[in-house]
Amino acid sequence: MTRSRSPESKIPGLDNMIPIRVYSPASTVGQPILVFYHGGGFRLGGLDSYDPICRDLAARSGAIVVSVAYRLAPEHVYPAALDDSYAALEWVHSHAADIDGDPTRIAVGGDSAGGNLAAAVSLKARDLAGPPIVFQLLIYPVLNFAEMETESHKLFAEGYLIGGAAHEFTRDAYLPNPADRRSPFASPLLADDLTGLPPALVITAEFDPLRDEGKLYARKLADAGVQARATRYQGVPHAFLSAPTAMSRKADRARDEAAAALRRALDLAHECRSNPIGQPQHYGEYKPSGVAVATTHRLKRRAPTLYQYCSCFRP
Repeated sequence: MTRSRSPESKIPGLDNMIPIRVYSPASTVGQPILVFYHGGGFRLGGLDSYDPICRDLAARSGAIVVSVAYRLAPEHVYPAALDDSYAALEWVHSHAADIDGDPTRIAVGGDSAGGNLAAAVSLKARDLAGPPIVFQLLIYPVLNFAEMETESHKLFAEGYLIGGAAHEFTRDAYLPNPADRRSPFASPLLADDLTGLPPALVITAEFDPLRDEGKLYARKLADAGVQARATRYQGVPHAFLSAPTAMSRKADRARDEAAAALRRALDLAHECRSNPIGQPQHYGEYKPSGVAVATTHRLKRRAPTLYQYCSCFRP
């Protein structure tokens, strides 16, 4: 049974306080952490509306979930939501012990607008040498505000919840300055360099204007040497994970896939921490054990980007 650590608490942002809610699947210390950013077109959504998904992800993955209520447009335009999202990541990293978490096993994730923020936070953490992120969970993310030229944008421009004019309304509310729309922190798909980013799972929906952006981003990550996979769920629209799992087998399957991917990435990070390679010992030269060497080879083969990210492999 997943428990909520507190109904709501607030953490400091750049010049504001950010509401968060913490979900812990167990009472043990040193648990992995998922920092989760909600969807809602940067204008809607919050801790209460995403309580069921966050509670469920914590229960299925075994990770602490920290749900972040970033500031919303149009009152707060770009980069307010990104600033809050990154500040929350920094707070979680520096206060992990306060929530019984492990600062070396932090993932970021979100759906729709929250998927955009998770991708942007990963880019920002890499560029600023910020908190190490071991995985990014991107659920039907919006990844390109500068253009709406993919096949899925054209196919589902009308009658599919967020296409066409609805997407333009979201864009204009969050990014009223057209110049900002080409920033990789607003449109991660336009980033010139995706090397060194955390491994990613990108979940997309067949009847979603954002479908092809997710597929393109996963391919671009893979081309940059990042372990990335895109999964398309057939016959469902944008936001299908929000459906009650009792009513939607595909929502249930997608949540299972997300939780399993989180577990694998966070467990690999734990293997890395538990079996350090090449660390100097005070009594002489260190020689890695057979188990440690096997762990190294397994990480290189199964998650090369995570191998690079693990601090125990850094000189």
